[in-house]
Amino acid sequence: MTIVLKTGAMKLILSTISLFFLMFMVSCATFQTEGDMQHSAALYKIGVGYYSEGKVQQAFVEFQHAYELNPQNKEALYAIGIIYLLDFDEILKAIDFFQKAVKIDPDYAEAYNNLGYAHAKMGKFDAAIPFYKKAVSNLLYASPEMAFVNMGRAYYRLGRYDEASAAYKEAIKRAPNFDLPYLGLALCYNATGNYGDASTALSRAIALNPQYKGNTKMATEDFMTRKIGASNYDQKDYADYLEILKY
Repeated sequence: MTIVLKTGAMKLILSTISLFFLMFMVSCATFQTEGDMQHSAALYKIGVGYYSEGKVQQAFVEFQHAYELNPQNKEALYAIGIIYLLDFDEILKAIDFFQKAVKIDPDYAEAYNNLGYAHAKMGKFDAAIPFYKKAVSNLLYASPEMAFVNMGRAYYRLGRYDEASAAYKEAIKRAPNFDLPYLGLALCYNATGNYGDASTALSRAIALNPQYKGNTKMATEDFMTRKIGASNYDQKDYADYLEILKY
């Protein structure tokens, strides 16, 4: 009987020690994770600084380190996606990182907007539109005009001019002094034979553009230059702008 009591007591002591050790390890792991999260946030900010200076590769490295330290850092995931999309032209990789970001934050409007933009770059305009709609459905989205402009462009590419015009007008409601939706409206009006409205919209875009500041000659020269190096879709857009300027 005495031996049984001693064995039971020993088991209790070992169990207590094991529980204490486990709690200690969990505490250390939590502390380490918090440190990694802070370090990840700091590296992300360094990456943003590099990117703003045009140092794309240095920014990419910092964003990658930030992601490795904290795979839940949605900003780092988004930033990596942006570089893949805009700088490295690796669209599928960009989509992968944007999808990871929205999985962490289902309300991440900026990531949804760029998921749409990535699909549009591949010519998948139908697939792009739901992402734009998801972006603008977030009432806390700080710049929904961008998603509305992108949505309008997708509808325009599909020949759905009424829906494109409606999207551009929604962008104007939210940012009345933004030139891009007026450029889009000019194309829609031109495509539907409303040439006077097309001319008015383009003139408004030129007036609001921070580079042109209402200088039609400067805008004309810029459209001509951009037309030369543009892709098929954009090349036609610039050709249409030049035609509208003759009205």
